[in-house]
Amino acid sequence: MPRKKGGIRDVLVVALPMLLSMSFDTFMTFIDRLFLSKLGPAEMNAALGAGAVQLALTMFFTGAISYTTAMVAQRLGAKKRWDCSRVFMQAVYLSLVCVPLLYLTIPVGHFAFGLEHLPADQLEYQKTYFNILMFGGAITLVRNAAPCFFSGIGETKVVMQAAFVGMIVNVVCNFVLIFGMGPIPALGVAGAAYGTLIGNAVSTIILFAKFFGNSCHRRFRTRYAFAFSWPLCRELLRKGIPSGVEMFLNMSAFQLLILMFHALGPAAATASSVMFNWDMVAYVPLMGLEVASTSLVGRYVGAKDGAAANRSTYSGLRLGWGYSLIIGVLFIFLPGVLTDVFQPDAAGASAEALAIFAEARPMGMFMLRFAALYIFVEVLLVIYAGALRGAGDTFWVMVASALMNWFVALALYVSAYVFDLPAHHAWIAVVAVYSTAPLIFWWRWKSGKWRKHVLEVAS
Repeated sequence: MPRKKGGIRDVLVVALPMLLSMSFDTFMTFIDRLFLSKLGPAEMNAALGAGAVQLALTMFFTGAISYTTAMVAQRLGAKKRWDCSRVFMQAVYLSLVCVPLLYLTIPVGHFAFGLEHLPADQLEYQKTYFNILMFGGAITLVRNAAPCFFSGIGETKVVMQAAFVGMIVNVVCNFVLIFGMGPIPALGVAGAAYGTLIGNAVSTIILFAKFFGNSCHRRFRTRYAFAFSWPLCRELLRKGIPSGVEMFLNMSAFQLLILMFHALGPAAATASSVMFNWDMVAYVPLMGLEVASTSLVGRYVGAKDGAAANRSTYSGLRLGWGYSLIIGVLFIFLPGVLTDVFQPDAAGASAEALAIFAEARPMGMFMLRFAALYIFVEVLLVIYAGALRGAGDTFWVMVASALMNWFVALALYVSAYVFDLPAHHAWIAVVAVYSTAPLIFWWRWKSGKWRKHVLEVAS
């Protein structure tokens, strides 16, 4: 009996390399903050706050371009191979056009920092980290477009390999630039930002070398894909802009969460930074499953095979829950160990920094334990959202996802600022509200309304 399309094996072929590549990306950011935490809580908190604002401001552009994965997958499924490389080059052109627009948003980030009423040292670190990442916008945007071609055709091992090399380069550069070595001075927070850009640049160069290499050129005529195509750009913008708006609104809501936690004081800021850092470690690999869901559903929609698209979604759910079970055990039984990873260096940090961490430690442990439920809920969200995007149902995903994230921010505001609950108790309200949202995405998928795109895409 022939193996059915969309099974766990199909999902693993695409998802496992993407999960690893996303993990490498996460590790780069994690190492930034781990190294900075040895300097003190202000440096670590600054990297989290600045990084979240930078993500929020770039997310509209990267989110819109990320629909390239679905477009490439749809054309592969429809056996229009030459169009796969043409779609990708349009994404690169749009990324470069967006760079000047990204620079115009830098004052918005500075304004957001002013609303947090941060300590003077953290504010200065935060602006430094943010400015360097934003002025490296060309690297950031093109780097986010680069993996879309390979995830769309299902060859995610290439993305994994490039991400691994970029991670190694980033870790080495971070250590040298943050702490200094030989003639290179210790740059602290600035060194972490420069290291991130260097690692991203290296992984991007590797992906472009593979794209224009002989193997890809033989199958997809990549060296003949330079011509600008307004119809392809228009489709990318029409379907991608809802994804960009969705991701911008989502990251803005997430940044508001961080802003509100940080405004509750240094201990609450440190506890939430520890929790969000570990949440990022747990969540970002799930994005590998989300990309796989988008890629496979897009491919089967392009091939007009709705049954295979449905099977791939449920296969992704089973894999996601298996992963979340492991993370949940760590969060529930080892929160102290996970929190202490970010403890400042007793020899180098100030007495104030050590006192802040000591106060934040029990709050951080409580928040990590409760985040175990949060991780299980995220599986439903990323799989169904990825599947609906792959089917072309991007506008609905945009509206539902944005509403969910802003209701979560509202829950934190009401619990922490209206009812004056401490940060770790307000986190309970955040998780409770967030946990209801995936039911809406499940309902949308079960309704079958996405199936209308099976008839649209490959026509």
